[in-house]
Amino acid sequence: MEVTQILLNAQSVDGNVRKHAEESLKHFQEQNFPSFLISLSGELSNDEKPVDSRKLAGLVLKNTLDAKDLQRKAELVQRWLSLDASVKAQIKTCLLRTLSSPALDARTTASQVIAKVAGIELRNNQWHELVGTLTSNIAGGQGQVPAHVKQATLETLGYLCEEISPEILVQDQVNSILTAVVQGMNSTEGNDIRLAATRALYNALSFARTNFENDMERDYIMRVVCEATLSPEVRIRLAAFECLVSISSMYYDKLASYIQDVFNITAKAVKEDEEPVALQAIEFWSSICDEEIDILEEYGGDFSGDSDIPCFYFIKQALPALVPMLLETLLKQEEDQDQDEGAWNLSMAGGTCLGLVARTVGDDIVPLVMPFVEENISKPDWRRREAATYAFGSILEGPSPDKLTPLVNLALEFMLHAMKDENNHVKDTTAWTLGRIFEFLHGPTVETPVITQANFPLILSVLVEGMKDVPNVAEKVCGALYFLAQGFEDVGTSSLLTPFFQNVVEALLSTAHRQDAGESRLRTSAYETLNEVVRCSTEETAATVMQLIPVFLMELNQTLEMQKLSSEEREKQNELQGLLCGCLQVIIQKLGASETTKYGLLQYADQMMALFLRVFACRNATVHEEAMLAIGALAYATGADFDKYMPEFYPYLEMGLQNFEEYQVCAITVGVVGDICRALDEKVFRYCDGIMTQLLKDLSSNQLHRSVKPPIFSCFGDIALAIGENFDKYLIYAMPMLQSAAELSLQRGNTDDEMIEYNNQLRNGILEAYSGIFQGFKNSPKTQLLMPYAPHILQFLDNIYQEKDMDDMVTKAAVGVLGDLADTLNANAAPLLRQSMFCKDFVDECLSSDDHLIKETAEWVHMTVSRVVSG
Repeated sequence: MEVTQILLNAQSVDGNVRKHAEESLKHFQEQNFPSFLISLSGELSNDEKPVDSRKLAGLVLKNTLDAKDLQRKAELVQRWLSLDASVKAQIKTCLLRTLSSPALDARTTASQVIAKVAGIELRNNQWHELVGTLTSNIAGGQGQVPAHVKQATLETLGYLCEEISPEILVQDQVNSILTAVVQGMNSTEGNDIRLAATRALYNALSFARTNFENDMERDYIMRVVCEATLSPEVRIRLAAFECLVSISSMYYDKLASYIQDVFNITAKAVKEDEEPVALQAIEFWSSICDEEIDILEEYGGDFSGDSDIPCFYFIKQALPALVPMLLETLLKQEEDQDQDEGAWNLSMAGGTCLGLVARTVGDDIVPLVMPFVEENISKPDWRRREAATYAFGSILEGPSPDKLTPLVNLALEFMLHAMKDENNHVKDTTAWTLGRIFEFLHGPTVETPVITQANFPLILSVLVEGMKDVPNVAEKVCGALYFLAQGFEDVGTSSLLTPFFQNVVEALLSTAHRQDAGESRLRTSAYETLNEVVRCSTEETAATVMQLIPVFLMELNQTLEMQKLSSEEREKQNELQGLLCGCLQVIIQKLGASETTKYGLLQYADQMMALFLRVFACRNATVHEEAMLAIGALAYATGADFDKYMPEFYPYLEMGLQNFEEYQVCAITVGVVGDICRALDEKVFRYCDGIMTQLLKDLSSNQLHRSVKPPIFSCFGDIALAIGENFDKYLIYAMPMLQSAAELSLQRGNTDDEMIEYNNQLRNGILEAYSGIFQGFKNSPKTQLLMPYAPHILQFLDNIYQEKDMDDMVTKAAVGVLGDLADTLNANAAPLLRQSMFCKDFVDECLSSDDHLIKETAEWVHMTVSRVVSG
């Protein structure tokens, strides 16, 4: 089979030729997989062949080793591992040979494929010699290694470090990789080699933990990186600054002796270098801020000599030089940056970093920024006015209200007048700054309010007027109004907003209906703000909120009537349907929460439900999410009467639970099952077979995103609470699932924050299931059915307790389960509870908790367990 021609045909402009070639490749792969791989690797390594066929051969080869879908990936890994050793050796020889090919595309593709193969084999204790083979290409024992071979090898090492995790390599291998990479970064090497080496170092940094502990090795790595930031080649400078950013977060605690030099390098880059490099130089300081903010939050500013990660206060020390450098960048705006959603430039990066600096050092930043603000806020040059406004807005989070309130009181009226500035940039930034004032210095917790009865009417009239401005300004104004409304949450029966409520709602609806509302996210922002205004409204405005229901129902109906739409119109229609369902959800929650308004709301329930069901006919995930959430809210508000909608709604509920692809829809549907259980109680029983079957399928699936699994366990608890002892028929399916998930949650190594958080969610879901099941069976003659599971549940609680690093959510749930077990099983549980050594200690610890909810739960558990044990 002539593979070259097939590979060339697979890139043909002629669709038929291409299709035939793709089928031939597929057939070859299915008929004889080892030969297929050998042919592809042979093609890739053959310098006589056309570059296009070689490159595609490499890509096809790579795709036989890796896939985005985890289940598919596991199958591909297994398939490679089960190949005959001689076949794999032949392929690997071809791949390594390709690194010395004169064709750049072939070399790069081979680098990627080698990394994929190594990713599989090194994890399975194979191909140990690879790192030695590659690093010898750079050290060049026998004579001079050609530059292109060095470059390809360094690229391969970079891809390799990206593909595997540090613990897979032994320290000697790490040392040899770092030595090769750092050698490649030397200024004596050519630009291509230096660039490949610097990019490889970026991926290798996470392997260098031991090396960074060693002063001499760390000094050498830092020196080489800093030298590379001064290279005449812009791509090398950029890659070197990317390394510095990575070092700043990975090795923050090792930076003290280099920070002055790094400041000088970054300051020079920000002032003189090309924008991509200057952006990375600013990113270094943003990253240092992130590290120090995290440390200060975690330790609350109390550092003892033995703190794990002391704060070095780099930002505080750098303030006098850092702040002027950042303020200078604010004047580097681009003409149309406020129109472009994805814009990112020097002034935006500088302002973002300034905001992080303010959060890091608090009050200390104010005297350094205010002179710049005062000097430039009224200048004729728009750039100076905008930069001054941006600087002021950036420092509103971090410093204390005591420090900021007097300044804001002085500036507020000026800011409101600036909303009439002749320049759009200035108005855009002014509206953003007003939003920041309302977000951080307004609300029930603020001691000295900046918003008063005297200035409120002017503020509101400026915002309502501002919503008529160009889309990007109007969108920022909506954002400001959002935070203004949020500050009136929980203020009681009336707020300053109450008399203006009708006007504000009308202004937001007009904004949402603007012809140009599709620009700058204006329509979305107007509806989101309207939702917040409704959510934070008081009882006095309930009648106006009620009047919105027919308005939104009519609009939703109109979107469903639209026929024969272009794809752009359909996208707009989907967006609008999602937004309208979201608005109705907020209104249902608001009016359903009070008995005085619930009756009026329920007059519309039939109409709402009919429209939500029609929305499900639109195949769009976002719309489905919003409609599902609205139905959940409606179920909660209607209670047992929701039963009449179930026959029509149930097929869509099942569809949502089966939606693995759009897993957010699946997760929300699981939540809605909980809402329906709470609404219908035992009436939900006739739908439970179908629901439980689907939930158990979801849990068994490898395709469903892991984030959906904890809510499914919680849902078991909701179902058990609703149907009580009738849950007995599901125990033999649900309990083993809970048991294996509990064991899994105990095995996970605490590797990263994301995994720890997921593990907490998983445990919480499992515990909520157990609580719901115990409470559901309480006072039932069938409680003895739970006895076989009790020892395992107590063991699970014991294991969690022994770990000592539970978050509060898990602690409260765990001690609650202990109480529920004792309360439901009563005397049957007494022997087990007496034998459990941890029970008393766990409850005692919870009784002395600072969290009043944990304490409260523990008091009930203490009484319950004591009663059962002494009974």
